Amino acid sequence: MEPAQVNCAEMCKNGCILGDRCPNLEYRDQASKFISETPLDQMLDMAEEALRRKANEGPKWVFPEDGIQPGDK
Repeated sequence: MEPAQVNCAEMCKNGCILGDRCPNLEYRDQASKFISETPLDQMLDMAEEALRRKANEGPKWVFPEDGIQPGDK
């Protein structure tokens, strides 16, 4: 299977199916480096801060007139 034909979000849920041909190797390496170099307490603090910011944003409303326009499918 060609890398361009793979939807990684769906097909690689249980691990990368492309191996060394994966177009996202750079991100995998960055994530591995982050995990190995960042203390768990710091990761938990980052997650708490992200949740706090999201909670303070409030709801995001989507109005029908801003969404699909007549003639759209």
